[in-house]
Amino acid sequence: MKTDLALSIENLSFSYSHKKALDQVSFDIRSGECTFLVGPNGAGKSTLFSLITRLYDTREGRIELCGFDIKRQTRNALAKLGVVFQQTTLDMDLTVMQNLRYHASLQGMGRKQALQCIQQSLERLTMFDRRFEKIRQLNGGHRRRVEIARALLHKPALLLLDEPTVGLDVPSRLAIVEYVHQLAIDEKLAVLWASHLIDEIDPDDHLIVLHKGQIKAKGTVNEVLGITNTSIIEDAFYNLTQGDRP
Repeated sequence: MKTDLALSIENLSFSYSHKKALDQVSFDIRSGECTFLVGPNGAGKSTLFSLITRLYDTREGRIELCGFDIKRQTRNALAKLGVVFQQTTLDMDLTVMQNLRYHASLQGMGRKQALQCIQQSLERLTMFDRRFEKIRQLNGGHRRRVEIARALLHKPALLLLDEPTVGLDVPSRLAIVEYVHQLAIDEKLAVLWASHLIDEIDPDDHLIVLHKGQIKAKGTVNEVLGITNTSIIEDAFYNLTQGDRP
């Protein structure tokens, strides 16, 4: 396996009772790549994320994070993963600092290391001056920044983002999009980003189009446009999903 491979998924299938949610899904994500996972509602995106984070157990297929099998080497694999869920999981009655220190303790970080990493993460996101404010005092965009800072505290190799900009105002949304893209470049961080918002995708990104549990196309933006003989992502998505919209 190549050393720059952050996530490798091979022949992954999953069913709910008799309904197949994922069917032979395979793809790789390398360090420094920002990959967008797009698909209509019910495509299987949430199921895929639940399997990567081990909320669901892998029954068919293989998931590896930085070479660690997520089923046989769960602790080592998940140590390489940072996650921002669609619904906030911050404690609203704790301060920014308290939330992050609690997460750092769960990661086994010592006090000195934790404070250094917290300061570094918050400064990158221009949130350090607000570290003593309670989460409920922050707007949606600032809460998302805290969640991203939390996800990056332990220096993961892969950042998993489950529609993190839903419900945010345009300036907040664009700031997070720009920050994550720059982070992938600067830190060689692999990013898997589930989104319904096509305008968040940069021309240099990678795409995975998921529909009815199957990958309909994957590759760079230009490769997917070439496969579908289209000039814009919206049209490519429309063709691949038989008219459904993200």
